Amino acid sequence: MTRKYELCGLGNAIVDVIASGTDELLAALDIQKGGMTLIDQMRAQKIYNAMGPGKETSGGSAANTMAGFASFGGKGAYMGKVADDQLGRIFAHDLKAVGIDFFYTPLKGGPETASCLIIVTPDAQRSMNTFLGACVEFSESDVDEAVIRDSQIIYLEGYLFDKDTAKAAYLKATKIAKSAGTKVALTLSDSFCVERHRADFQNLIKNDVDILFANETEIMALYQSKTFDDAVASVRGQCDIIAITRSEKGSVVVTPETMDTVPAAPVTKVVDTTGAGDQYAAGFLFGVSRGMALVDCAALGSLAASEVISHVGPRPEASLADLAHQGLAA
Repeated sequence: MTRKYELCGLGNAIVDVIASGTDELLAALDIQKGGMTLIDQMRAQKIYNAMGPGKETSGGSAANTMAGFASFGGKGAYMGKVADDQLGRIFAHDLKAVGIDFFYTPLKGGPETASCLIIVTPDAQRSMNTFLGACVEFSESDVDEAVIRDSQIIYLEGYLFDKDTAKAAYLKATKIAKSAGTKVALTLSDSFCVERHRADFQNLIKNDVDILFANETEIMALYQSKTFDDAVASVRGQCDIIAITRSEKGSVVVTPETMDTVPAAPVTKVVDTTGAGDQYAAGFLFGVSRGMALVDCAALGSLAASEVISHVGPRPEASLADLAHQGLAA
């Protein structure tokens, strides 16, 4: 059956502000390096005032993935929550501009559209400070059943588990997907996120998820494993496909029957790792949506990740479709 959308993302609708900084700045602001910390609006203002000149771009993990998916030539949709304000309108415009259909009802009279303040240190590590604002007001009423039924795959962002109403929305979305024969993909998002929601994630993966994305740290945190191999042994068989990224070591794709290691794509210089996992998922899911072999899906994921870490910002600046064609022609 032909469906209108190959991929539908559900996640935190966030506008990112990215600036270069030093380890000393992180220490002065008491920021956890390399992770994502939830902050309130007052803390957000303090960090913003201390940051250098920033680059403002629409972000949010699943939305970044959808932008990458569209860059490959995929047809996608997105569901998230923004406020009826300037940042919310910017977010909606940016998704539409890259070819993603955004289904949302803007929040009125509540918190502002979410923002993420990202400080990138010279080693290309990004430290994220997120004011969730309106995005966590995403609820069951924001889940468009018709869109999910008209999608091949839905993609859930782990970050959105930080509020019970959003968690309920995810459960509704997965129930609809299962009844419609729509595949369910989940990204764990962050090791700190895993620590907060370990039991929920394990239950969701076992019962509802078809495709799981994680990095090495996240998958080890999920099963409180001492080694990577132990983590793989724990997750294997919990769902159909598990794609685990390992930075310069590439990625490992695990199914109940197979395990393949796919090398990282070459990159001249790592500038900013923001969005690397998001773009890996974009390439991998594009391959899945087109029926490609899993090792080729992972290769597309590595290609997309290498493009995004070569510049500042979480979304591709070059056409991923063109890069993929060049790679096939080489």
